Amino acid sequence: MFTELTASDGHSFDCWIEDATGKRRGGIVILQEIFGVTDQLKGVAARYAAKGFDVAVPALFDRHEKGAVIPFSDAPRGRDMMLASDLDTTMLDAKAAVEALAARGGKVAVIGFCWGGGLAIRAAQVLDIACAVPFYATRLDSYQIAPLKAPVMAHFGTEDSHVPPEMLQAAREYFPEMEVHTYDGAGHAFANDARPAAYDKEAAETAHARTEAFIAAHM
Repeated sequence: MFTELTASDGHSFDCWIEDATGKRRGGIVILQEIFGVTDQLKGVAARYAAKGFDVAVPALFDRHEKGAVIPFSDAPRGRDMMLASDLDTTMLDAKAAVEALAARGGKVAVIGFCWGGGLAIRAAQVLDIACAVPFYATRLDSYQIAPLKAPVMAHFGTEDSHVPPEMLQAAREYFPEMEVHTYDGAGHAFANDARPAAYDKEAAETAHARTEAFIAAHM
């Protein structure tokens, strides 16, 4: 369900919360693609809640348009909202979500997809988190501005047109400690099961299994 959180600059925003089932293992903040808090991301939240994690998905577009959820067919609109977003204030919202889960006890990890994948890298630079896992993070060069303070595992498809090989190689060199997994034949958004043309079930399931093990190791 949605709850309201307030960032340290006074901005209030919606945040989707999935409570852990079974024995609680910690918290996970999921950072959105350029489409907002979609039903697909809510499904990812439910997946990890079923593994014992409290999960929060902050509505990062609320600073521009309250409750904005962009259809997958309208990517340019989502891209424009992403480009209009300020990195520092966006991270204030991510920080508020991390702190909301930390207040429940235990460590908190961050998972991000697409735009949120890049933000997950930034979270590993500036937030107090256990670890971060970006899926097909975009704009990688934008985050080559500081060292990582938390462990990072990253997932990329070899056919991702948003992340050309030279961009990924530059990121590997800037973040030599970042664990990187690539998936042959997979493209951008390969883990989004609501986008049939992009979804690669084998790559997605492998990436999620690796992610769960990585987070568990750092909790």
